[in-house]
Amino acid sequence: MMKGYVHSVETSGMVDGPGIRYVIFMQGCLLRCQFCHNPDTWEQKKGEPVDVEDLIRDIETYIPYLKRSNGGVTVSGGEPLLQIDFLIALFKRCKELGLHTTIDTSAGCFSKSQSFIQSLEELLQYTDLFLLDLKQIDNEKHKQLTTVPNTHILQFAQLLSRKQQPVWIRHVLVPGKTDAEEDLRNLASFIQTLANVEKVEVLPYHQMGVYKWEQLGLKYPLCDVNPPEPETVARAKQILGVQ
Repeated sequence: MMKGYVHSVETSGMVDGPGIRYVIFMQGCLLRCQFCHNPDTWEQKKGEPVDVEDLIRDIETYIPYLKRSNGGVTVSGGEPLLQIDFLIALFKRCKELGLHTTIDTSAGCFSKSQSFIQSLEELLQYTDLFLLDLKQIDNEKHKQLTTVPNTHILQFAQLLSRKQQPVWIRHVLVPGKTDAEEDLRNLASFIQTLANVEKVEVLPYHQMGVYKWEQLGLKYPLCDVNPPEPETVARAKQILGVQ
C-alpha cells in the first residue's frame, strides 16, 4: 500500500484550481519562505503516514459536488513533489474516478536526476494542471527570500512548457520583497517565453499565518511588512498581464 505524510485536508477549497477542490496539504518543504503561511508543513515525514486508499474513500464522499462544480482534487503543501510516488498512486486512482487533478508546487525539489525525471514523466500522465509558484525572478533575491536559488525552479517551468502541461502561474506580492517594477517586468518576460500558461495570478501578501510561526517558536521575519495597497496590486497585475 502506498502511503504519504499528509499534514491536513480541506474538503471545499475554492482557490486551489478550478471549481470546488478537495485539497490535500502534504508534509515537507525544502524552501523557507519568509512569508510562508504553512511553516508547520516544513518538517518532512512528520506524523503518521496516510494510505492512498484511505484518502480515496474520503474523496469519494465528495465526488458529486466536486464534479458538479467542475472541480476535483488538488495536492498542495508543503511541497507535494517531495512525495512524488505517492502523488502518482493517488492521481491514478483519482483519474479512475474521473476527477480533475491539480498540483500546487514551488518546484523547490525539482531535479534532473534520471529517477526524478522518470517519476515526473509518469506523474504528468495523471495530472491535469499545475499551480506553479514563481516567488521572485531575481536569483539573489530569491535566495534571500526562500533560502534556495530559483534556477532549477525556472527549469521546471520550462520543462512543463515543453511538455505542454497546463499551468497557472502564481506570484505572491510582498511589499519590498517581490513588488519591484524591474522584477515584475522580468518575471512577465519569462512568463511570455512559456507556451503553456493558462492564467497568471497575483496573490497579495497577508499575515494570517503569523500565529503558526509563534506557535512553533519561530521569529516571523516580515512582522513589519503590511499587505500591499490596492493600487500596488493593480500595477503588478497590469505588468504581469493578469486578465
